[in-house]
Amino acid sequence: MEDSDGEDTMETPELPLEIIVYILSFLHASDRKEASLVCRSWYNASQDLRFQRNITFCFPASASSVELIRSLGRKSRCSLIISQLDGFSMSRSLLFEVGLCLGSKLDSLALPGSSITEASLLGLLPRLTSLRRLDLRGLDSLFMSGAFLSREEHRQQVRSALSGLEQLDLSDLRYLSDLTFNRLTSCTPRLRRLSLAGCHIAFEFDPYRGCPVGAVEDSSALLSLRNLRKLLTEQKSTLVALDLSRTSITPESLRTVAQVPGLVLEELYLHGCKELTDYSVEILVKHQPNLQRLDISACTELTSRAVVSIAQGLKSLMYLSLSGNWRVTEKGLTDLLSVPSLRSLDLSECLHVSGTEMVKGLQTGCDAGRAPLETLNLKSCTYIRDLAVFSLTQLLGDTLRELDLTSCVNVTDLSVRAIATYLHRLVVLRLGWCKEITDWGLLGMVVATQYKPDQETGDNGPTFTRTFGNMGFFKPPRLPFDERPKLVTQDDLEQFKQQEGASLLALNRLQELDLSACAKLTDSSITQVVCYPDLHRLSLSMLPDISDASLVSVASHCRSLTSLELSHCPQISDRGVAQAAPYLHRLQHLSLSCCSNITDRSLFLLAQHCKRLRTLDVSRCKNVSVTTVDLLQSQLPFLENIHYKFIGGADPTLTL
Repeated sequence: MEDSDGEDTMETPELPLEIIVYILSFLHASDRKEASLVCRSWYNASQDLRFQRNITFCFPASASSVELIRSLGRKSRCSLIISQLDGFSMSRSLLFEVGLCLGSKLDSLALPGSSITEASLLGLLPRLTSLRRLDLRGLDSLFMSGAFLSREEHRQQVRSALSGLEQLDLSDLRYLSDLTFNRLTSCTPRLRRLSLAGCHIAFEFDPYRGCPVGAVEDSSALLSLRNLRKLLTEQKSTLVALDLSRTSITPESLRTVAQVPGLVLEELYLHGCKELTDYSVEILVKHQPNLQRLDISACTELTSRAVVSIAQGLKSLMYLSLSGNWRVTEKGLTDLLSVPSLRSLDLSECLHVSGTEMVKGLQTGCDAGRAPLETLNLKSCTYIRDLAVFSLTQLLGDTLRELDLTSCVNVTDLSVRAIATYLHRLVVLRLGWCKEITDWGLLGMVVATQYKPDQETGDNGPTFTRTFGNMGFFKPPRLPFDERPKLVTQDDLEQFKQQEGASLLALNRLQELDLSACAKLTDSSITQVVCYPDLHRLSLSMLPDISDASLVSVASHCRSLTSLELSHCPQISDRGVAQAAPYLHRLQHLSLSCCSNITDRSLFLLAQHCKRLRTLDVSRCKNVSVTTVDLLQSQLPFLENIHYKFIGGADPTLTL
């Protein structure tokens, strides 16, 4: 081609599709989604099969959803979560299109918050010939009559389609009975994962018949232990995961389940099963030694005796949750942390845990060459102090990805500096309600000893020994510890106090950060430290001293944010929202409740710039009007839920 002067010019050649696909493979899913909007060639590259695995489309039932279903028919595989289905014609039409367009392509189907009829589901299931996961949790409308799958011809059709189903979720079904359970599970002969969480299961006594469970034929009113055991026996060759959380399972019933001949469970979830005892856990460990994931959280009768038995018997354990078991103490944690396969440990609300035995166990594991934890939850462990955090950060520096110290009220700036110095691989950090944390800790600074408040100006703000421009870029200090990590002594801490540490900015892989209710934090640290390009979730709620400066800084530096919590931040105003909103294109969840300086203007700005908002909380914002809220709901296509109690100056003490 020629330009206006008659000289030959050459168009810039487009990159081959394979090259663009290779480039996009280095991006996070959310970044890849943004890149797909640049041009058609980038969009086509983003549709490559390597990026289309395990994709789930979530949407409510509506007339417009029919066209979406038809467009998904061009994909090779997908999963659906469709909410708010009912028995009316629109929902029936939607399910018909799912079966017609996606019947052989659907991997997973969930129908939360729906009240569909038996006829609608029976018209769909025979078409889903490739389904691997089916979620029917809470769909009481299907099981209330007791007639679901009562006809043999329907069972044959469903069995033919669901013979390869691997995961079935029947949680929170009030009307599940022996009869309906047997009919459904007879159509799914190769289950690997079954959830009955929250179901009314009669483990030892049938209240309807006034006799022990199993003494009579299958019940039409409730699900019995006898029937559950029958299923486990029939499908023992494939079943590896079972969820009985929030049921009334007794120690003897758990023993019956664990002793099913040939059953080899890898995952067992017993959250909130309050009748379980240490003895029942010992029996479980004895008969199911191959467990890799075990959740016995909120089983309030358990003590450290259960922990000891788990540490001694489950040598393949990877995930363990003891959350809310307040009787658990330090005993047994040394052996537990020495288990070579353990990757995730949840000790939240175990009030007597101080961390001392954990450090010993991790030290033993390091000496034995094991790979330490990747996830550690110590939420509300109020005995955790800086001494323990310092030791844990050294021992877990190479592997830890998630750390939760929420409500560890004795954690101070020293712990924050240790986290910033050692845990550079952290992806999730939660420090909410750690009220002793200050700007100094986030900035990795030591207080200038010569500093004195300016009496004339009344300036009592912090001063620092380095300029803000160097925050996070100087080398971490050489700490007064041996080459091999050890339990830190009080003398070690005193020496560390005199040194400058890395700022929180060193955690450049963070995707989630919670600093809510750390009330001593101000703009001084938030504007300098919270600068993470990959950060998706941030909570700065209940920080009374942060202002619009923090909001604007966060928005400009953290452009991947999808969730932002700013409730009870009284200095946040329309001015800050006006400057921040243009940077927050990806924002899906925003909380501004109790921000008294937020007005209708902020909502107009959100409607203009934050088109992807799904939830918004402006409760108790006295200068926001109901009219503007209604307008916002009409302008944002993805907005699912908006909280606006006591707006417009309504009296929160008024009861109707």
